[in-house]
Amino acid sequence: MQPQQEVSAWRPRVAGVVEVFHARFTAHAYPMHVHDAWTLLIVDDGAIRYDLDRHRRGTPGDTVSLLPPQVPHNGSAATPHGFRKRVVYLDTTVLDARFIGAAVDGPDLADPVLRRRVGQLHRVLSAPGDEFEAESRLALIGDRLRTLLRPRLQRAGATAARPGAGLGSGAGLGSGTGLARSLRELLDERAAVGLSLEEAAGLLQAHPAHLVRAFSAAFGIAPHQYLVSRRVSLARRLLLDGRPAAEVAVEAGFYDQSHFTRHFKRVVGTTPGRYARSSASR
Repeated sequence: MQPQQEVSAWRPRVAGVVEVFHARFTAHAYPMHVHDAWTLLIVDDGAIRYDLDRHRRGTPGDTVSLLPPQVPHNGSAATPHGFRKRVVYLDTTVLDARFIGAAVDGPDLADPVLRRRVGQLHRVLSAPGDEFEAESRLALIGDRLRTLLRPRLQRAGATAARPGAGLGSGAGLGSGTGLARSLRELLDERAAVGLSLEEAAGLLQAHPAHLVRAFSAAFGIAPHQYLVSRRVSLARRLLLDGRPAAEVAVEAGFYDQSHFTRHFKRVVGTTPGRYARSSASR
């Protein structure tokens, strides 16, 4: 029997929402990757196990998982029959970067009020025309998230300001951290146009092997995985804009259509064509 897969992705006309992504997977496993936005995740069937900031996490019961932007994570089914999930990706106007450390420390929120509100938001987002209601429900969700996360900011040691809290920080992780952050900035700038490791080493005046080790140690993800993540994130935005997959492959920095499809499917769980068609059907 072939593994079952269902994917639907779209960008609603709701301020603060980058993307809505509904999926059912039985066998897909996400590699380590990052997102530019907050990932607000609920699982309707099955369960997901994932690693975030070098800690094993999961989605037990009726939790809501909040994965911060720029913090590497992976994911796979925790049950034999896979999982069904609904995700809404939110920009930092909904929840700002102060809460990244707090979310890293406890991404799985067992809060019935939040779970109900997120479910209501997805119901509204699935029916175009009720954007005002969606914005209202999103405002309540943002307020609830801040209420749940704020106590962590007040703990001794200021969790949110803890050095090394994921990819968004980096300070205090060792002598190679400054170099790692410089490489990250360079990869961000050159994600689409690309650069070689030798070129990066020359620009940063460091040995290539030292660059790779410093980046991986500081951020928990290899430089090439980070670069692919940034390219896939750009590709998702372009596909949701209605751009043809062949154009997106080139503009997002992939070598050709085959290269694009292979990496996109590994990170997203479906091909660029199916992803684009699911958006167009909306």
